[in-house]
Amino acid sequence: MSLKKLIVIDIVGLSPSLLGEHTPNLNALAQQGFSRPLHGSFPGLTTSAQSNILTGKTPKDHGVVGNGWYFRELAEVAFWKQSNALVESDKVWDVLKRQHPEFRVSKLFWWYNMYANVDASITPRPHYLADGGKIFDLYSSPKGLHQGIEEKIGTFPFFSFWGPKAGIPASRWIVSAAIEEMQINRPHLQLVYLPHLDYCLQKFGPDDASIPEELKAIDAEAGRLIDFARSQNYGVLVVSEYGIEAVDTPVHINRILREQGWIEVRETGNFENLDAGASTAFAVADHQIAHVYVNQPEKVQDVAACLRRTEGIAHVLDEHGKREWGIDHHRAGDLVAIAAPGAWFTYYYWLDDARAPDFARTVDIHRKPGYDPCEMFIDPGIRFPTLKVASKLARKKAGMRMLMDLIPIDASLIKGSHGRLFEDPETGPIIIADEHFTPGQYHNTDVFELILSYFKRTD
Repeated sequence: MSLKKLIVIDIVGLSPSLLGEHTPNLNALAQQGFSRPLHGSFPGLTTSAQSNILTGKTPKDHGVVGNGWYFRELAEVAFWKQSNALVESDKVWDVLKRQHPEFRVSKLFWWYNMYANVDASITPRPHYLADGGKIFDLYSSPKGLHQGIEEKIGTFPFFSFWGPKAGIPASRWIVSAAIEEMQINRPHLQLVYLPHLDYCLQKFGPDDASIPEELKAIDAEAGRLIDFARSQNYGVLVVSEYGIEAVDTPVHINRILREQGWIEVRETGNFENLDAGASTAFAVADHQIAHVYVNQPEKVQDVAACLRRTEGIAHVLDEHGKREWGIDHHRAGDLVAIAAPGAWFTYYYWLDDARAPDFARTVDIHRKPGYDPCEMFIDPGIRFPTLKVASKLARKKAGMRMLMDLIPIDASLIKGSHGRLFEDPETGPIIIADEHFTPGQYHNTDVFELILSYFKRTD
């Protein structure tokens, strides 16, 4: 008897409240099975939520406390690392492979993709050059997988995956790649990540007039993948990581700490760079949560008191609070700040924009000591952005160094965020399942067992 087959599609930012007339394909899947709010764990962040889903555990056990954190032994903040070894728990495929030696898994664009115990994977991974440049590329295993797929469907549209041009082409390409990969490798479990809604919902907010068209776009792509998967006798499970709420209050948490004299910077020409190791306290901002690391333990209570007085901060978790919220792992901050409704945290630590580091106005997800959603915008203060881009690209083509400094440092542009737990389940994450699954109330950690139970039966 052969093993069943299943596709799990992560549609980032999808909420029950967004289903409706603009999502006929997702509605049809729900009618075949069910849709429910998916109760999330704190924090509601990409890598944390994905790790909950794939391990059945929470950050206190798997260690993924956010999209990035402070590596104390290196005295450096690092975001968006990709090694699967960072997840300190068995993943669902580890269990399935022990139960079924022939079990095949494909992981497409889900995070912590590199060097996972899967049979096929594709993830974004540029090549970083000695002169500061980079060559946009994907990483795949087995070797040559993404190159073969690109020969059939075209090159991955990297600039639509993140940055000012982020949009539907990246998710469309991922769907096409998933269809090709499914035919090449015939995995028993295929995991597919579709990021499109994450962009528009953060840029414009969930109530913007543009969102219905964006919902139509991602529903069409999800429908294309669902239809093909079902034609190949795959069961279908759709999940999301979090919902996105409207925000209008950026909280510059590091500026607050700096005004207290707790942040140190290094002078780099005319710029200031955060000196995390020398700072008494600093925050690693990640949407609506911030890990606050305090290098002088005797100052923890002072820092906590300061942050609790700050408008826009709803909670400041100490050791007891971290245990209560399930984030008591050594990677977490000594304190964890949670934004109030309608608020979110910037990483900005400089007090004068003229002293902002050179990377602040660029798309640079690895150098910034925190998440920066403004990377999805071109600075509205640039009068002729197309000409400026063309000029910079001409310099690059001529072999000269250039800085693609087009990104604003105006946090008021951001209209949507996530990370805190929502009071209304209709605005949080969602689960949509076909007829193979039993309707119920599920937590995101329950998806692990749902996947395992699906494969307990054979056709």
